[in-house]
This record gives sequence, structure tokens and C-alpha cells, in this order.
Amino acid sequence: MAAGTLYTYPENFRAYKIQIAAKYSGADVKVVQDPPAFKLGETNKSPDFLKKFPLGKVPAFEGNNGTLLTEANAIAFYVANETLRGSNVQDQAQVQMFVNLADNEILPSACNWVFPTLGIMQFNKQNTERAKEELKNVMSYLNEYLTTRTFLVGERVTLADIAVACTLLMLYQKVFDPSFRQPYGNVTRWFVTVVNQPEVVAVIGKVALCEKMAQFDAKKFAEISGGGKKADQKKEKKDKKQEKPPKEKKAKKEEPEEDDSDIVPPKADKKDPFAHLPKSTLVFDDWKKMFSNNGASVYMQWLWENADFEGYSIWRGDYDYNSELKMTFMASNLVRGMFQRVDKLVKNAFASVCVTGEDNNCQISGVWMFRGQELAFNLNENWNVDSPSYTWKKLDMTQQANKDMVTEYFSSDIGEMVGGKIIKDMKILK
Repeated sequence: MAAGTLYTYPENFRAYKIQIAAKYSGADVKVVQDPPAFKLGETNKSPDFLKKFPLGKVPAFEGNNGTLLTEANAIAFYVANETLRGSNVQDQAQVQMFVNLADNEILPSACNWVFPTLGIMQFNKQNTERAKEELKNVMSYLNEYLTTRTFLVGERVTLADIAVACTLLMLYQKVFDPSFRQPYGNVTRWFVTVVNQPEVVAVIGKVALCEKMAQFDAKKFAEISGGGKKADQKKEKKDKKQEKPPKEKKAKKEEPEEDDSDIVPPKADKKDPFAHLPKSTLVFDDWKKMFSNNGASVYMQWLWENADFEGYSIWRGDYDYNSELKMTFMASNLVRGMFQRVDKLVKNAFASVCVTGEDNNCQISGVWMFRGQELAFNLNENWNVDSPSYTWKKLDMTQQANKDMVTEYFSSDIGEMVGGKIIKDMKILK
């Protein structure tokens, strides 16, 4: 039976895996996680610690027999028993499959979603939305898998259950509120079963499921990441006030003609990146009204008769990561999120974006019409969140093939064909 010392910090979900495995197997594992015996950032950077564990990472395990191990899954395997590891080769392989799934498919998305709510990572809406969709995919898989199973492998708790449950822990505690959990009843039933096992409760205590989804706390993030910035900023403000000579104010009063003339135009340009463009012969609102109130043959004829391809440009956009799209609803959510993030571009843009194909083989593509000759997403950093994930091609509208493509995208509907593929969903930006 394994015996030794585990170095970690409090509430480390990676260390939980090891501690729970030890509870099941009866391994004698002493946990060192509190000062002065262990202080993260100091103890693990000391010469004595680095001599044993050169990377200075925790959790780290020192066996009574001299065994030195890092990496949580390896340590958990070492302190586990045969039941936890899998009683035969097939079970052992399945256990490893779920241990890897927890690290590779759940953990990255869990961190991207939860860490900003804890103030330890900057919030990025695109990353968070993508994390949610990736987790929905994994949860759907687990929900189906657990339909007829109590545990992930066999009829008893294994390292598979321990690894996946510990990785899902922060999600169930912080962001998996009742609404999010609702479609995944089998997973929640399994999770509650695992975390209420006596061996698990002995390590992590009673788990309360999330009631309200945690959100990004900008103030907390600033406090954690900013250090002494607040004091510096106050001092800087004070210094600037002291440095500013009173005579400057008088000078401004004596020259009122300079008050607004130099300030207003730059602000206007900043707010409207299209302000410098010459007036177009195409009234964009008229096109959008034609599109909304008429059939395809009528509004497309109107567009070709009134189009101004010097004042406007048309672009084809294809999503670069179609191979990563599992479910068509996930693809639809990506498009919906993109439209929400570029809502202030609507006045100068029109688009038809389609989700084609089927689950596990779907694609996102679309045709966009912009004011001016530039790819409009590049004109404002707030619009440029999603566009780098697409390949863009400016269409030469003197070519009939391109006209046919635009007509197809602008006039087709769900259930019809575009690019030789059935449209499962489509979004119109107008």
C-alpha cells in the first residue's frame, strides 16, 4: 500500500483526485498544504523542493520509499487500488479514456468559463461562449452515455468517476445553474451520486449545486491582477494636478476660438469609421425594406438594378474550424453570438449566413455586404472578435458566377440548398 506526503495548496481540485483515491484505497497520504509547512510560490521554489521536483509544480508526491511523482493523474493512479484502476485491461483502458477526457475536453473550457468569474482571468466573451458550447457537447455525450449506467466504468467508483467529477466540480459550484443543468439530468444524477460518497465527502465536504450562474467581476479582477495600480493611479492624478500651471486655464479662456474646432472632428471620425466615404447612390435602408417586404425575385432584381459597387463591396466568409463543429445548434449559436457582437455595424452591413450539413458534419458560410471597399470588421476592434476565425474573399461583382452566389445566399431559406448543401439554419443581419 502506498504511503507518503502530498504537497499542494488548499482546494486544489487536482489534489482532490489524489486524496479521494487514497481514501478509497486506504493509502497513507499526508497532505501538506498550509503555511508554514507549505507556501505556494515559496516552498515549491526552494532549492530543497526543486532538487526533488525540478519543475516546482504541485501537486507533488514524495513516497516513504523514496518515490517522487508529479502530475495529479499519475499520483492518483499510484495511490489507488485495483478497483479504482480497473480490474481488467478493458476497464483500465476505459478509465484512462475518461481521465483524459476530463483533462482534454472539460478542463480547458471549464477554466475559460469559471476563472473570469473568480477574478483570476480576464473575461473574453468569444472564449466564454465557445467554452459553453464545447461543454454542452461534452455534457450531451456524458448524458447519453450515463442513461443506463450508475458509474462511468463498471458498477463501482473508479478513477474515471473521480477525475471527471473533480474536473466538473467548479462548474457545478459556480456556473451550472438549474437552467443549464436541465438537459443533462443523467450527468447531474451521476455527479451528485459521486460527490456524496463518504470517501469523497471526507475530502471535499458537502457540495452545494449552483443556483445562480456566476458572472465576470471586473472589480475583483482589477484587485487581483492590478496589485498596487490603484495607489499609483491616484498618485499620478495628484501629480498631474500639481504640475498643471494655473496660467493654462487663463490661456484657454483668452483663445475660445480653439475650443471645439480641433476636438470635434476627430471624435466624429472615431465614432463612425464610415464617415469619410463619399455618398452612395444606393440607399441601404431602401434595400433592406425591399428585402423584408418582397419576394426573392423582386428584391434581387431591385438590388442588381440599384447596386453601387463603388460605394459598397460584397464578401464571402467561410468558417475556418468546421471540423470542430459537432452539432448544428452549436454552429447556429456561434453565428448568433457573432451577430450580437457586431450589432452596431448593422447600419452599414447586410449579411446572410448559413449553417449547412448535419450533426458532426456541418459548415458555416455566408455572404456579407459592407459600405466601402474594406472588410468592415477591421475598422473597429469590437467588431473584429469573430472575423479572424473566417477566411474572407472580396467578390468581383462583374463576374456572373459571383452574382449567382450572392443571389443564392440572399434568396435561399432553411431546408433549401446553398452551395450544394441543405441549409439547417440561417441568420440574416439587416
